[in-house]
Amino acid sequence: MTQPIDRQLHRLSTPRAAAVAGVLFALLFGTALVMIRVSLPEGAEPGSQWADGGHGIRTSAVLMPFAGIAFLWFIGVVRDGFGGFEDKFFSSVFIGSGLLFLAMIFVSSAVGVALTHSGPDAAVFGQALLLALSKTYALRMGAVFMISLATIWLKTGLMPKWLVVVTYVVAVGLILSADITMWLTMAFPTWVLVVSVLLLMRAGVIDVDREAR
Repeated sequence: MTQPIDRQLHRLSTPRAAAVAGVLFALLFGTALVMIRVSLPEGAEPGSQWADGGHGIRTSAVLMPFAGIAFLWFIGVVRDGFGGFEDKFFSSVFIGSGLLFLAMIFVSSAVGVALTHSGPDAAVFGQALLLALSKTYALRMGAVFMISLATIWLKTGLMPKWLVVVTYVVAVGLILSADITMWLTMAFPTWVLVVSVLLLMRAGVIDVDREAR
């Protein structure tokens, strides 16, 4: 007769270091965006991506995968904070829009790298595709990501109301004016940075409370 095997099960918990993921994403993604904009300035002639030998776009393409990994961790950290207050509908929109944003950013980064190896004939199409992916689609998916998350915060009270209001205002602004300039994309990593700093501050308060007990 076989004896039952005792197994001690442990509940997975989000590591504290994961809260830094949002800060890391904001820094890497922001740096990559600046490099892309310097290499492809607004209103530049097709083929201007060779002005710096394509080094800016190539470097941004190297940074983007690491920024994407950090963004996935950020999504996980934020969702872990929902706890038992998670709303399935808004959480699905939150995760779906976040993944679509990340996928489009990856594709636009790959298009940018391809531009550095293409001839003048492909420059017009490539630049138009890169700008459409980043400004028209990715940025608006980022805005949907922000709106869904702000709605969850509003319903649950998990984050300050001022952050909810700011998130709504910035997100609506991105949806309405995303096509004006690609520099508006910088609003998204800036917002992620603010949210991440608040999460880190909150984690610090929790640690202090536990030690006091």
